[in-house]
Amino acid sequence: MTVPAHLSGNYAPVSEERTETELKVTGTLPAELTGTYVRNGPNPRSGESPHWFVGDGMLHGVRLEGGRAAWYRNRYVDTHREFFRPDGSRDLTAGAANTHVVRHAGRTFALVESSFPYEVTADLDTVGPYDFDGRLTTAMTAHPKICPTTGELHFFGYGWGRPPYLTYHRADAAGELVVSRDVEVPGATMMHDFHLTDRHVVFMDLPIVFSLDLVDKGLPYKWDPSYGARLGVLRRDDPHGAVRWFEIEPCYVFHALNAHEEGDRIVLHVMRMPSADESKAVGISSSLWRWTVDLASGTVREEQLDDRVAEFPRIDDRLAGLPATVGYTVTDRALVRYDLARGTSIAHEFGPGRTPNEFAFAAADDRAGGAGWLLGYVYDAMTDTSDLVVRDAETLEAVAAVHLPVRVPFGFHGDWFAAR
Repeated sequence: MTVPAHLSGNYAPVSEERTETELKVTGTLPAELTGTYVRNGPNPRSGESPHWFVGDGMLHGVRLEGGRAAWYRNRYVDTHREFFRPDGSRDLTAGAANTHVVRHAGRTFALVESSFPYEVTADLDTVGPYDFDGRLTTAMTAHPKICPTTGELHFFGYGWGRPPYLTYHRADAAGELVVSRDVEVPGATMMHDFHLTDRHVVFMDLPIVFSLDLVDKGLPYKWDPSYGARLGVLRRDDPHGAVRWFEIEPCYVFHALNAHEEGDRIVLHVMRMPSADESKAVGISSSLWRWTVDLASGTVREEQLDDRVAEFPRIDDRLAGLPATVGYTVTDRALVRYDLARGTSIAHEFGPGRTPNEFAFAAADDRAGGAGWLLGYVYDAMTDTSDLVVRDAETLEAVAAVHLPVRVPFGFHGDWFAAR
């Protein structure tokens, strides 16, 4: 029997939760780099799943303290998967919590876009589902945005059974949910990410459409270019106001790099796919594009910036929604640094059999956009183990690597949580 691609090689789940404290380090870990790098990803408890996106969430973390690697831990997010109550209503506490992990207002959340967030501890243990004291009544995207100026958490939830299909939310810096409003869209789509600027939020209403016929076949979504594609712009100072829509060429975007304002224009950097095969469990075909929304003329300029196939875009998150001149992505074998202002890039190739996952930015000082490091897991097929790799964010030169005695399966998103 052929093993599906999303369950073979380093996509295959690991079978146990472990804590490792005797960790070998190559290079020198900066003493200032004190905190925990945590990455989320699917790891089906049964060893089987119909699609990569739906495996049970597992967190993989490495704790760095004063120039040493204190521990590696992997822990399941302790969720349940009974999605429907006896009366047929959706239970939003049920889900995989397998996509991202973020921290806001003193809480750390494991996220998946189909359910409530799950709170976890600094040691990666599960606290439980979180609904903002009962105020959240929709699912929560796995890609919320924290405004670096106000400290607000902006996010959305999408649904598929019946309207509303899209709801925008905002929590203040203290973590209180203060805005929830429905956004009218033509149908149920898989809206994975969105954009934040200092004055607007921008939704991507793209043609991956819910299909009831596919509910029992992995992901219940299909590519349907007849749905159309458009960007919805909402003013942050009028969160219950009208959403202004701009049509674009049909495409799909899993991940946004960043967005910012230039006068009457909103500049969006995205990893754009010309189409999407929802049945394909692994593999990407996205590349870096820039969309420029002209609010005065009502038009969108669409430009491809690189033909390199890449994904998992990141910036220094202290510049989220502001002009960020540098962005990072990974290919199947390299880490790429883009100079967005100059239109140039550099790349580091990890070598034969070494495959990177997403890299997150860790700041070296208090200046947004300043010096820092990039942290991410790199899988080595020769040893069937993974390293937590630390590289200089400016030059991509090697700083250190924490060698794990286990492998970290390919997964989705993570972050660096500096010690407080």
